[in-house]
Amino acid sequence: MRQILLTNDDGIDADGLQTLRRALARLADVRLLVVAPDGNRSATARSITTRRPLWVAEVDFGDGTVGYATDGTPVDCVRLANLGLVSDFTPDLVVSGINHGANLGDDITYSGTVAAALEAVVLGIPGIAVSQQAAGAALEYVDRGSFDFTLAAEIVARLVDSLDTVPLSPKTLLNINVPGAVPSGIEVTSLGKRVYRDELRLEREEEGRRRYWIYGAAPGFEDVAGTDLAAVAAGRIALTPIHFDLTDHPGMHALAQLDLEAVLTP
Repeated sequence: MRQILLTNDDGIDADGLQTLRRALARLADVRLLVVAPDGNRSATARSITTRRPLWVAEVDFGDGTVGYATDGTPVDCVRLANLGLVSDFTPDLVVSGINHGANLGDDITYSGTVAAALEAVVLGIPGIAVSQQAAGAALEYVDRGSFDFTLAAEIVARLVDSLDTVPLSPKTLLNINVPGAVPSGIEVTSLGKRVYRDELRLEREEEGRRRYWIYGAAPGFEDVAGTDLAAVAAGRIALTPIHFDLTDHPGMHALAQLDLEAVLTP
């Protein structure tokens, strides 16, 4: 029996997680555990809680099953489950989502949704991150418009069901992004490049201090064929395999050309 951990960064009550929970629960030979934040933790990336203990509360889903909500981060959720929060449960697969809004290109470095799946990879467990754009929201990452997660949840469930025949490497994170409209296709992509348009805007000044907004302007993107951004912009589902090796191997070769002894010696 496969043991699947489901988590997210929008909170345990989020529609995206609950729709995906019901789809995964219908799979045969699956033991599903839900451990998720007790509220929204969007854009927390790979932050963890180290300076205080974590609260965990059982949540009744009203259908005879329960999950667990914590005041920690998405990464904390994965750690809790992997360290034995529930007896006799060690995840074979971690699924994170469905996020309310896309996580494309450079956005993944900020995303709590992707961070949870990436934590699985760090622990040697395959991870899947799932995000869906809001209807009519173009490629903005803000939570605008309406969501119908039914199709995305069914697609993820089918993908999970197929992993017996084409297994994911424990070093691989599969980042899935679904457009807001009915998808016109599905493709394997690379990460694209966001174009951020953030501005420093003074909101208020008082008693020798200033209050600024620096985020929030709608981002653009480089429309390059074969990238996740281009695929979702064209109405297709993007499947992007990601790994944790951040080493720049050509950079290693370039640094090897330096006289490192000269750098070391005064």
